[in-house]
Amino acid sequence: MTDEGADPQQVLAEEILADARRRADRLRRRAERDAKQTTDQAQRDAEADRQQRLQRARAEADRRRRLTLATVTVEEGRIRAARIEEVLDGIRESARERLADRDGYDYREMLVRLAAGAVRAMEGRAVVLELSEADRQVYGPDLAAAVRDRVQRDGLDIRLASEPAAIEGGVIVRDAEGRQRWDNSLAARLERLWPQLRRRLAEETGLLDERQNNNNQQGISNKQ
Repeated sequence: MTDEGADPQQVLAEEILADARRRADRLRRRAERDAKQTTDQAQRDAEADRQQRLQRARAEADRRRRLTLATVTVEEGRIRAARIEEVLDGIRESARERLADRDGYDYREMLVRLAAGAVRAMEGRAVVLELSEADRQVYGPDLAAAVRDRVQRDGLDIRLASEPAAIEGGVIVRDAEGRQRWDNSLAARLERLWPQLRRRLAEETGLLDERQNNNNQQGISNKQ
C-alpha cells in the first residue's frame, strides 16, 4: 500500500531500489549457481584428466615392466643356452679323450669293425688301409687279414699303406686307384656321429627340453 502522504518521487525511488535489489539478488544467486557449476565441472575435468594421466602412467609402467621381463627372459635363456653348450662341449671333449686313450673298449676290435664297414661300402677288390704310426707298429701286421676274414668277399686284396696316416687313431680305407676313400679315423667318426649323439645326450639329460622351453619363451617375448 502506498502512503498517500509520501512524496511520489521518494516512493518511486524506493520501488526502483527494491526492484534493483531483487534483480541484484537474482543475479547474485545465478552467479553463485554458475560459479558452483563451473567449479564442479572444473573439478570433474581435473579428476578425469588425473585418471587419464594415471591410466597412461600405469600403462607405460606395465609396458616397461613387460619389456624388462622380456629382456631378462631372453638374457636368462641366452646364458642357459651357453651353459648347456659348455656342458655338451665338455662331454664331447671327454669322449674324444677316451677314444684317444683307448679307454673302456677293445681298440683292435674297433679297428677291424671300422675297416670292414668301410670296405663293405666300397666297390672293387684292391683296398688299402691307412693307420697312424703307433697303430701300424701294434696292429698293422695282422689287421689286413682280420678285416678280410670279417668282410668275406671273394678275391679281396687288402694291404697296409706304405706310409702312416696323419691321424690319432682309427683307420682310413681307400681303393688302390685312390678313387674311393673312407675316413674312419676316430676324429672323423666322432665328428660325423656328434650331432646324433648330442641330441641323444640332450634328450636323456633333459637339456634339450630346457633349450626348447627357452626358445619358446624367446618367441613369446619377441611377439610382445
